[in-house]
Amino acid sequence: MKIIQISASYKPAVVYGGPTMSVSKLSEELVKSGLQVEVLTTLANGKSELSFTAGAITWIEGVAVRFFKRLTKDHSHFSPALLKHLFLAIKKTDEPLVIHIHAWWNLVSVLACLIAQIKKVPVVLSPRGTLSSYSFGNKHHLVKKWMHFLAGKKLLANCCFHVTSEQEKQEILSLVHPKQIKIIPNFISLPELPQQVSTDKTTLLKLLFLSRIEAKKGLEILLEALDKISFPYLLTIAGTGEPEYINSLKKIVHKRSMEAFVSWIGFQEYENKFNVLQAHDLLVLPSYNENFGNVVIESLAVGTAVLISSNVGLAAYVNRNYLGWTFDNQPKMLKEQLIKINSNRQWLDEIRLQSPKQIRQDFADGQLVKQYLELYQAVIATA
Repeated sequence: MKIIQISASYKPAVVYGGPTMSVSKLSEELVKSGLQVEVLTTLANGKSELSFTAGAITWIEGVAVRFFKRLTKDHSHFSPALLKHLFLAIKKTDEPLVIHIHAWWNLVSVLACLIAQIKKVPVVLSPRGTLSSYSFGNKHHLVKKWMHFLAGKKLLANCCFHVTSEQEKQEILSLVHPKQIKIIPNFISLPELPQQVSTDKTTLLKLLFLSRIEAKKGLEILLEALDKISFPYLLTIAGTGEPEYINSLKKIVHKRSMEAFVSWIGFQEYENKFNVLQAHDLLVLPSYNENFGNVVIESLAVGTAVLISSNVGLAAYVNRNYLGWTFDNQPKMLKEQLIKINSNRQWLDEIRLQSPKQIRQDFADGQLVKQYLELYQAVIATA
């Protein structure tokens, strides 16, 4: 069996956040399992380009990756060279082939899906949150609606879907009825099991937001919830985003005289990210929409409890396993949860002891790769 992974961006383009890293980790684990995997992607790295040789195979963590130039430098990622290579690479062979496409609403994904279906090759699509009602109704919503009406709906109906949560599954089914749909969590790269360390027992509640800084993440809700809160806290904001948007958040902080309680530390590399997570009492993720939420697993893996909006795909998992708290993402609801958590700090200690082992049990690489292999085999069997 051969899997061609199609993604508009790939490691080391970490500027695109969790989805890019999830695709990379998936590809690496499939190679370790013995599958033949090739990744087709672009040189996209935000507004700049990666420096790899276009079209040639670049080996990244054991994975054969071909990077191609793109004509557009925005999120459309139009790459004729990638699409031409895909068209020529799909040949009649006795070896089963699956095209696994990641994300939607970019020209790499949509046109690759069209090529695969013309060539009668089965397609697995992982929307990575791009087919949520939030995504569908926000940026360029009119273009998306026309694209969906003219071609997208028919293409999607002929795909087999991989989603990462029940919440994402229900959103997909409200939009399209695919050939099949399967829930499998993302692969997450985790550090060694952390040593239990004595936590700082000061009265200061150390809060952390660690993610891409964009409107979807709901940081305004968190800032409003913290306004005039009575207990001592420190909020650390770790991540990058569009300077204009970050400046608008800093203006909110200034207007509410919160500068002394908010620290901006920028993007954190893998080596330091888990140290930052472990050094805080609570990760807060007030997203308007999140199909999975890699950072939730990363935080719990080092013992830091989470407070996440009910719109995060992992909300049900967190509630079911008592690993944190959820809230309807309104400032008042978030503020009430923060006050309750601060008054019962022993909950944080209990989660710090419980969650690292729980996460490694539920999201073990070997367990997940078996599920992905079963998905590919089922897709081939029903093609």
